[in-house]
Amino acid sequence: MLIPSIDLLGGQIVQLVQGEKLKLAFDDFEYWINRFSKYPLVQLIDLDAAMRQGDNAALVAQIAQRLPVQVGGGVGTVAKAQAVLAAGAQRVIVGSSLFKEEQGIGSVNVAFAAELAAAVGPERIVAGIDSRGGNISIKGWKAQIALTPDDAIAALEPHVGAFLYTHIDGEGLMQGFPIAIAQRLRALTQRQLIVAGGIRAQSEIDALQAINVDAVAGMAVYTNILEA
Repeated sequence: MLIPSIDLLGGQIVQLVQGEKLKLAFDDFEYWINRFSKYPLVQLIDLDAAMRQGDNAALVAQIAQRLPVQVGGGVGTVAKAQAVLAAGAQRVIVGSSLFKEEQGIGSVNVAFAAELAAAVGPERIVAGIDSRGGNISIKGWKAQIALTPDDAIAALEPHVGAFLYTHIDGEGLMQGFPIAIAQRLRALTQRQLIVAGGIRAQSEIDALQAINVDAVAGMAVYTNILEA
């Protein structure tokens, strides 16, 4: 399944390269909402909230009333998750707050994961696992911890309904997603597995679908390389 992505930054829909370089920006929300209305799920990320530089909460709520969305970006508390769901999101994507670092060692914040699952239900939680160079990145991809996606999945499995793995090394580059990574992660979890980062062709989406992995695409959609 293709899941189109809407990334919000400064009140616009944007596409960044590896989370840093602004490549595209749009403000024609009606066009993209209408274009994505045929999809059973759309990913909506508040990059300002993820980077801790404000938020696009009003826009998120407006879009969540129009499209079936899973929303991420700055969801760091139970109250925030509940607010996003109350605003119309089907699920919340939780990333940085699921992880912690102590004395240079990264670990999963299992206590928070369990608390959140008890409050909103594990089926409404998507664990965001963002990876650069094989280790997990947090805080809007500005920091990295010594923890692998494989270890994170094992610890979070009981508390979430899905995993979203983002391959930062390929994000926005449209050089293709490493299928071998998807195969490895698929073997680690019984939950829905969604991958993102570099996806550029329908053939990739088909290959992922064949191993029961869903795909998020952004840059390829907004540049019309991938039909959506």
